[in-house]
Amino acid sequence: MSIASAIVLFMVIWFLTFLIVLPIRIQTRGEAGRVVPGTHSGSPERHHLKRKIWIATGVTVVLWAVIFAIVVTGTVTVRDVDFFHRMNPPAAERN
Repeated sequence: MSIASAIVLFMVIWFLTFLIVLPIRIQTRGEAGRVVPGTHSGSPERHHLKRKIWIATGVTVVLWAVIFAIVVTGTVTVRDVDFFHRMNPPAAERN
């Protein structure tokens, strides 16, 4: 895996993790009782964004390390997930 691939993999996992963590523990304006005229009652009052960024980063580091190790060691290859047998057999099996 090249450095660019590793960085892209980290970024994709981070954004997916961040989008999963983002709605957790949001306190809306309606729940806080501070609805300002012209705003929606479901808009966030307290979002804890800094904490969520750190949580997403920590989870991403763990997931990225596991996926990186699997890809680099060759534990799972593309041929292992070829469920419809569309790939040609490896060169060693053709002879």
